[in-house]
Amino acid sequence: MTDKTSHATNTPAPTATPPSRRRFLGSAAAGVAGAAALTAPMVAVAQSPVVLKMQGAWGAKDIFNEMAEEYVKRVNEMSGGRLRIDYLVGGAVVKPFEVMDATSKGVLDACHSVPVYWYGKSKVASLFGSGPINGCDAPQTLAWIYRGGGLDLYNELLKKINLDVVGYFAMPMPTQPLGWFKKPLASAADLKGLKYRTVGLAADLMQEMGVKVTQLPGGEIVPAMDRGVIEAFEFNNPTSDRRFGAQDVAKNYMMGSFHQAMEFFEIAFNKKKHDSLPKDLQAILRYAAEAASSSNWWTAMDNYSKDLDELINKDKVNVIRTPKSIFAEQLKAWDTVTKRLSDEDPFFKKVVDSQRAWSKRVAKYMFLNEADYQLGYEHIHGKIPGLS
Repeated sequence: MTDKTSHATNTPAPTATPPSRRRFLGSAAAGVAGAAALTAPMVAVAQSPVVLKMQGAWGAKDIFNEMAEEYVKRVNEMSGGRLRIDYLVGGAVVKPFEVMDATSKGVLDACHSVPVYWYGKSKVASLFGSGPINGCDAPQTLAWIYRGGGLDLYNELLKKINLDVVGYFAMPMPTQPLGWFKKPLASAADLKGLKYRTVGLAADLMQEMGVKVTQLPGGEIVPAMDRGVIEAFEFNNPTSDRRFGAQDVAKNYMMGSFHQAMEFFEIAFNKKKHDSLPKDLQAILRYAAEAASSSNWWTAMDNYSKDLDELINKDKVNVIRTPKSIFAEQLKAWDTVTKRLSDEDPFFKKVVDSQRAWSKRVAKYMFLNEADYQLGYEHIHGKIPGLS
């Protein structure tokens, strides 16, 4: 017969969960529930990004806007949604020469410009871009800013003239052409009495050489030529010049000069706004300038060279190298200007002396070591027209 008792006895009884496992499962369940409880509110209260309003000093078509946007893109992507720069073109809020003041006062959170645009506050500003030739090119001078004490001197200047900003530098610009002329210049004597546009200490230099200087933002140059306010001008590079129509008002483009042999972008932030950011976001603002510096240079090399060829081949511009005699006269004029301003302002002298100490060591290394790139180029491509 069937033994029900035996059958019941053979069926395994439910196994009790050991106390230690019960504690683990209970903790895990509680952890999952806790995580869910924490996650839902975090999604609900996700913070909006900090938004900084930055204006450039550049016209809407200028390649410098593209270079500013390369900086903005790097900041926005690296900040992971926590910080966003909204970029505005020159004139959107204030005039190009006013962006530094507007940033210092908090009208703007940031600006993308060059120090010579606030040179009216202190001529020392121009030493941090487009200052007297002190033996270095732009990459070597940018190295002075970040490794030779230049940034400390820049910050000292900001404090002296009560500009409440934090500034970074990017893009060691190639030498700026002497500019655009209705007739080619044979010597420095041809500059005397000429109505000419430039900015910063280059204005002091050219005035020392007998030039009548007018300082204008880039967007006002061609209208000034049309009205006869100026007879010749320089701005910066073949791409910027071609985009605003330099080739339509003059046909002689003279390449090479000491008037602005080095310059950089100044990327400035309102100090209170900058210092209120977490340290990691401040670091992104700084290191994005270093990243943009490389990107801007690559963009420049691609565009400047193509546009120079277009000026020659399509626009029939007479592109020629500035005579060495003009370079020599510029150096003499720089000596006079630099001594006069150094005598007038001990801080000006302090900055010049720092740059010269740096260039004596750094440029000497470069001159001794650099290959003769022109010789190599001409071996492959032949002589360059317009270059003696």
